[in-house]
Amino acid sequence: MDGVPDCYADAWGRDRARQNAVYTSLMQATREAVPWADDVWDDLVGHLGDADNHNRAIAAQVLCNLAAHHRSERVLKDLDALMAVTRDERFVTARHALRSLWRVGLGDEAQRLALLAALARRYREAADEKNGTLVRSDIVEGLRQLHDAVADPRVAQTAQELIDAETDPKYQRKYRGHWR
Repeated sequence: MDGVPDCYADAWGRDRARQNAVYTSLMQATREAVPWADDVWDDLVGHLGDADNHNRAIAAQVLCNLAAHHRSERVLKDLDALMAVTRDERFVTARHALRSLWRVGLGDEAQRLALLAALARRYREAADEKNGTLVRSDIVEGLRQLHDAVADPRVAQTAQELIDAETDPKYQRKYRGHWR
């Protein structure tokens, strides 16, 4: 894996302090396109199912960052695996993934449309979950972040449709708050 940072392997280690330092480094590096994205992509996808929830969270977040600058066909192939992490048994892991997903929409139009459909599905499915209102809020907030970054009217339309579908006025107000 030429060009991959030497510290990359430490992202999957047991030393939490080192893992956190590497995570921070990888997140910073992947805010922009990196030449080693293809070299780590499949490994990151593999870590989405890792036994360690920290590894799952790191993999999801780094993949979302990479997806913003990557080939659409590869991102689309692995979007379901990324979305699966938003249902992780450890809610903190699910939430880390969910709060990073909006970055996938920074790629091309195909990625953005696929992400909008996936997030709309996830929003509807979250209604009966233990932390469903928080999941829904994170989705609406992520759509706002995406809209602020790309100003695609379809993002705002999707968010508005999801907010309008909320039947509880308390939560509808909360979700609207992300769009003021």
